Amino acid sequence: MTTIELQNWATQNPFYAISALIILNALLYFFTRNIIARGLIKLASHTSTKVDDILVKHLRPLRISWLAPLAFIFSFAFLFPQYEAAIRKISLFLIMWVSVITLIALLNALNEIYESRPSFNGVSIQSYLDIAKILIALVAVILSISLLSGESPIVLLTGLGALTAVLLLIFQDTILALVASIQIAAHELIKEGDWIEVPSYGADGDVINISLHAIKVQNFDKTITVIPTYKIVDTAYKNWRGMQESGGRRIQRSLLIDMTSMRFCDEDLLQELSKIDLIHDYLKTRMQAIDEYRRAHLDHYDSQLDGPQITNSEVFRAYIEAYLKSRSDIHQEGMPFLVRTLAPTPTGLPMELYFFTRTIQWEIYESIQSEIFDHLLAAASHFKLRVFQEPTGMDFSEFARGVARPA
Repeated sequence: MTTIELQNWATQNPFYAISALIILNALLYFFTRNIIARGLIKLASHTSTKVDDILVKHLRPLRISWLAPLAFIFSFAFLFPQYEAAIRKISLFLIMWVSVITLIALLNALNEIYESRPSFNGVSIQSYLDIAKILIALVAVILSISLLSGESPIVLLTGLGALTAVLLLIFQDTILALVASIQIAAHELIKEGDWIEVPSYGADGDVINISLHAIKVQNFDKTITVIPTYKIVDTAYKNWRGMQESGGRRIQRSLLIDMTSMRFCDEDLLQELSKIDLIHDYLKTRMQAIDEYRRAHLDHYDSQLDGPQITNSEVFRAYIEAYLKSRSDIHQEGMPFLVRTLAPTPTGLPMELYFFTRTIQWEIYESIQSEIFDHLLAAASHFKLRVFQEPTGMDFSEFARGVARPA
């Protein structure tokens, strides 16, 4: 039967023609949905690779199966000459938007496949894919208007020139985000997985997603902070990637020494401190130097200030340095290592420790820091030093009892 004969039969028997099309369309939809689409889903679930699972999750074969019956309707619209134009427009409109949704889903799948690779280094391509999605949607809207109005797309694009200012205003944030995304990617300012701090937005955590319009940060309290992409390039923030890539994390903390407990070491204290293995050789060398100077200047050596001396705070500082160097979890070379005293303050003499641990894991880092300062706070008294702390109610009550106690 030729096309013309089939068209004449459908015109003379519209009821049977419509019924036949509905039945054939239902069979075609049943076949594409339950045989082809479900077959692809089942096949993907039995493979070892995750790529097909990601494609199935985003593309949704059950949704794509609508293309077959829509294409069938479009192809046989000629059977109804009076409604052919309307049927073709509606079916073509639906085919186009199902295809657009599928194409956008494909871009989402490509982004997930890209980020799931073992070699993924945090450089996001989602911003560029978002731009592609906007362009696809824009083209689809223009084609839809052209299809429904019957006007040429070129005519519509020509008319858009007069609306440029309005479009720039509408898409202002998108344009700013696009420029920011290019800067972020070109200079590798931020990558997914980076730990960043953005005080103005209250963000302190890991970057979990970078899109065209927003950067999502999962804070350490498990809340999510969303920062506009174009804002990040003109906002002060700290990126901890350098620390993570260096393999070491800095500890910079001070012990506050009560300056009234500082004094020159006498012979008994030096002999006692010499028993500490970590500073035995250091004290032996210093004591020999002091003895040699004393013997060389016996004629006028009648004060502790006549010649070199050693203070208990100096010995403590040497002990801290030796103690840190004895630990295998501290970087000894290649990174700053410093133990020093800072300017005196009303709360004591700050003895600052500045060094790097060999780990960047937060829990281990905090454990190392706590262990070191617990040890040093307990060790200070062996050097006849007191660590400063503000007086408490207990201190004042003991002072009051001492004043009230009769002589």
